[in-house]
Amino acid sequence: MTEVLAYSGAILTLLALVPYIIDVIRKKTKPNIVSWFTWTLLTSIATAAAFQAGEPEAALLTLANAIGTFAIVILGLRNGIAKFSLFDALCQIGALIALALWLILDSPAIAIVGVVFIDFLGVLPTVRHSWISPEEETWQTFFLSTIAPCFTIASLQAYNIENLLYPTYLLLADGAVMCVILYRRKALGINMTKTGDHETLHE
Repeated sequence: MTEVLAYSGAILTLLALVPYIIDVIRKKTKPNIVSWFTWTLLTSIATAAAFQAGEPEAALLTLANAIGTFAIVILGLRNGIAKFSLFDALCQIGALIALALWLILDSPAIAIVGVVFIDFLGVLPTVRHSWISPEEETWQTFFLSTIAPCFTIASLQAYNIENLLYPTYLLLADGAVMCVILYRRKALGINMTKTGDHETLHE
């Protein structure tokens, strides 16, 4: 049963990106491939750390994230943009520092904590953009991304930093972005299904 829940969470994570991928293919969204590559790097490190810690349930969730974000990088090579900002550079350096600390101290928990902190900084621009231009965010993606970690958390047989921190973070972060989008759309009288042409730096 636990394996079913873990795989369900991973599958939902991939499905969560389908609306976003459709927007990219239709050229309604122009992802910044540098930022999405940064997110792929972060989730890949979290995946490797979770596997080393013996937490496959949590690793499946982050692995699905890594696969999905990398798919957007590939699509973005044709329909996206490439802007390398100082923020992207700092996030990538931070990810490499977290990786180095993990290898030096032999503590996957340190890598996961570092990745979550960096990812949190990365989601702040999306929260701001969701407040200013809620019609330019795909809220369905964040809705499904909120459900997926629940399956992962339910699949855990014991709780520790290695298996609980990242799923909990995703639940709270994606849930917060979704709530901001829906609240602002309602406040501004914007149709919940409306999307517009836009570029995204961080999702």
